[in-house]
Amino acid sequence: MYQILKQIVKTGIKTETPPQGDASLRVLEQRLQREILDVFGGALAIRMVDAGSCNGCELEIHAVNNAYYNLEGMGIKLVASPRHADLLLVTGPVSRHMEVALRRTYDATPEPKLVVAIGDCGCDGGIFGQGYASCGKIANVIPVDVAVPGCPPTPVAILQGILTAISRGHAPADT
Repeated sequence: MYQILKQIVKTGIKTETPPQGDASLRVLEQRLQREILDVFGGALAIRMVDAGSCNGCELEIHAVNNAYYNLEGMGIKLVASPRHADLLLVTGPVSRHMEVALRRTYDATPEPKLVVAIGDCGCDGGIFGQGYASCGKIANVIPVDVAVPGCPPTPVAILQGILTAISRGHAPADT
């Protein structure tokens, strides 16, 4: 025990310096807050739908909601019901079992509504493609306003996709 304490005193405190804030992320956050205030009057409600993904994209969406990216601090909240949502974040290739549920979720979301497809699977079917168990990309089932590619996309790319969707307004555009 004495040797361990002696080593601790000899070594001292060894920690890494904290990372510096990313300036581009701060600019993105400020622009996103402005757009949300202009378009939605202060808050954006998002319903996240997993249509059959591997959960890689969900992990990145949860990372966007952590203290570093501070989604709620920007006026964006994740809601449990599509009836309260302004935007749907949909991940994964749409499995045949989720096809009806995704359509019902889309129909339950009040107008005007936005849809953001997250990840390669949501954008083009990814490695799963279209087959007997998969409808393929999200646009095969519901209209998509913005597609965010990546396997999985980074939290900044997800934020950029949300910003692009609300910047385009409420009229559906080509992906």
